[in-house]
Amino acid sequence: MIRSLLYAPANRPELVAKFPRFRADCCVIDLEDGTPEAEKASARGMLQATVQQARAAGFAGLLAVRVNLPASPHYLADLEAAFACDIDAVVIPKLESPDQAFPAGHWLQRREAEAPRARPRMIIGGIESVRGVLNAVRICDDTPHLGAVYFGAEDFAADIGGRRTPGGDEVATARAWVVMAARAADRIALDQVVLDIRDDALFRQDAARGRDLGYQGKMCVAPGQVRLANEAFSPTPQERAYATRLVRAYEEATARGVGTIDFEGRMVDGPLLKHSLSVLAAPEDV
Repeated sequence: MIRSLLYAPANRPELVAKFPRFRADCCVIDLEDGTPEAEKASARGMLQATVQQARAAGFAGLLAVRVNLPASPHYLADLEAAFACDIDAVVIPKLESPDQAFPAGHWLQRREAEAPRARPRMIIGGIESVRGVLNAVRICDDTPHLGAVYFGAEDFAADIGGRRTPGGDEVATARAWVVMAARAADRIALDQVVLDIRDDALFRQDAARGRDLGYQGKMCVAPGQVRLANEAFSPTPQERAYATRLVRAYEEATARGVGTIDFEGRMVDGPLLKHSLSVLAAPEDV
């Protein structure tokens, strides 16, 4: 489960060392947008020390490295450096076809053979271009080792030539398409970023919309957003209490041979039971 994914630049190891403070489900050392072009090679060279520093500081969550996009001259070198480290995932931005992830899959398979672990390593793919969105189903279905995808609204809007608005209508179709592709393939779906890092109300509103669409977590660009994301994508006490009552009532009805019940004024059958069970299975700690 990834409710929150937080980035820190790879050329700023002092920020990476602070990962344990923020309680993000997944933290990402960013070799792509977060690291200036002039510092990418040096950041890659010290990546292993940066990862070790984060682990030594006590970060026990999912630790990932975001490499540069597949068309970049840095891509293959980034992958080699990333998989030489003690990481759980590699994040590939701007995926537009499963073929682009083949080198990452090769490295991942090699690392699993050399050093198998209880928590398998995975690929997290960024779907953030027009072509990527149009190919989202194929990416999610046919990319080996793909554990999660995220929707990059800012890059998508720039690619399509649209204008970003507070309501987000310009990315609504793509946002919905990506989560459908991910969930159909049983991949974790991570929602778009909110760039206004001081507007908590906007973040909560946008996260609630993402959760309603089916997203299971959200990307965070500032540490203060992690707590908001964890809250937004965790069931509330009221939701847990309702789910507990519903499951109990449904089990009692099933024992009597009844498959659809009138529960607290609503008709309840299998799909609502499935939702309630997922609520009860979600972690309580935010």
